[in-house]
Amino acid sequence: MGRFSRSFSILGRSFEVIGGNKKLLLFPIVTTFFLCILTVLIIAPLTLVSTGHPLTDPAHWKAVGSTWFDINDQDHSFAVRRSGVALFAVLYFVSMFFATFFNVAFYNEILKALQGQPVSIRGGLKFAMSRVKAIAAWSLFTGLIGAIIKSIEERVGLVGKLVVKLIGLAWAVASVFAIPVLVREESSGNPINVLKSSASLVRKTWGETLIGYVGLSIAGLLVFLEIFVVGGASIALAIALGSPVVAGAGILLAILGAIAMSIFLNVAGDVYKAALYLYAADGIPPGPFNAEEMNAAWKTKPVK
Repeated sequence: MGRFSRSFSILGRSFEVIGGNKKLLLFPIVTTFFLCILTVLIIAPLTLVSTGHPLTDPAHWKAVGSTWFDINDQDHSFAVRRSGVALFAVLYFVSMFFATFFNVAFYNEILKALQGQPVSIRGGLKFAMSRVKAIAAWSLFTGLIGAIIKSIEERVGLVGKLVVKLIGLAWAVASVFAIPVLVREESSGNPINVLKSSASLVRKTWGETLIGYVGLSIAGLLVFLEIFVVGGASIALAIALGSPVVAGAGILLAILGAIAMSIFLNVAGDVYKAALYLYAADGIPPGPFNAEEMNAAWKTKPVK
């Protein structure tokens, strides 16, 4: 069996895990809902302040913007004030924190599913609450690293930008298992230990991670192509029949299908990553995954 064949086989096993634990598909929806609510709660107090102008008046939004920016009316340029920098830093950290919080909740339930335990949204959120300090520490750490890399990239030349991008890639690779480590390891309160543990496991699994995600990407591309073909056929049929209703229904079905499949494939990718983590950490293939297939597909030596 070739590597891409194994990747599709692993994708099928990820689907099998999802099929037995359908609540996993609800996590991205719940996460999106809460993040939208959080965004509204943060943005509303900043934009709905009293400025003496109605909300529909451009003067209101100019007054709000002047709180955070120095605006030059002549050339329409602007510069961020210190208060704006502080605001963006807080918003950046808050967004990192909540993204990590929901990811920890999600991965806790994925790991439970892979070990044959029941999945619960409430259980995942409750577990994430027990890891709040570790989540905050990791969010602050990864936020600072990201900000430093971005800041350096903006200040160097072309060669420097390439070097910084390589550094950013190395950081992304080393931290790929950070969320499972936050879930499983007691030392996860120290972000340095989280990064070390993740990087150590990546050295064992990165080869197959690349191949596996290629399989997921190809599968996703094929599905999306099928959805667009169906949508295009519906539109063509609608034109032939002179029916805008059929065209609208086809487009709507194509959009809904694309959204549903995007969620499904993203969850499958997370299940796959969690399975790699468990196998690298414990040496035992979790759930329906096969040790022989995973070992044969890795570019490095098998887990012992």
